[in-house]
Amino acid sequence: MLQGGYQSVLEAQSRDQFRSEIIRFAQGLGFATVSATAVVDHTLGVSEFETVDNTPASYAEHFLDKDTWRRDPVMQHCKRQSVPIVWNQETYVACGQAQLWEDQAQFGYRNGIALALHMPEGRHFFLGVDRDEGLPTDVSLMTRMLADLQLFAVYAQEAAWRVIMPKGQDVLSSGTLHLTPRELEALRWTMDGKTAWEVGAILSISERTAVLHLSNAMRKLDCTTKHQAVLKALRLGLIR
Repeated sequence: MLQGGYQSVLEAQSRDQFRSEIIRFAQGLGFATVSATAVVDHTLGVSEFETVDNTPASYAEHFLDKDTWRRDPVMQHCKRQSVPIVWNQETYVACGQAQLWEDQAQFGYRNGIALALHMPEGRHFFLGVDRDEGLPTDVSLMTRMLADLQLFAVYAQEAAWRVIMPKGQDVLSSGTLHLTPRELEALRWTMDGKTAWEVGAILSISERTAVLHLSNAMRKLDCTTKHQAVLKALRLGLIR
């Protein structure tokens, strides 16, 4: 079920409200700063960026410098992968960018987590949280933190296309989609947190068939994950 910060960011109706929600969620996880960036690739080498963050004013110009992004090992990781990166000073030293870390450390950017969602039609969503103190050494706490951030990113990107870069929204509407009753049922139960095996048991079908229904729904909704498909189906009024 959609709860807490996930629901709140999904319902954001303006850029300011979106900003408030991502800051509140990041601070709830123990991070002082956060940035969310929506990117649309138009042609080779030409991309449109929109960033929402709470970067200190004294560091904002450097933080948003595209040349810095090209040298930053965290941004380069996110550009190429969807797996989150947990970073610290060693991450920058290993890539020969020790000075870059020193420059940002004085503003509180010493440790953090960053991730990216790469979607069809050249759309990307980056989310990063940062803080001065180190990250948890307890594996279970770190795993939970990563899971919370990844799930929040899925909901945040759905709102981002609507409030900070509406030109990057897809043009699908409920009238142009034809999901089967089984595909809609699979999405509804997925929304309730059921696994493919549980969906299959509920619908009296095999797990493989349940996965097939979800895959078909994802393809029709032009989504790369089942969570994105659920959110889009909710927004289009296909499920409630």
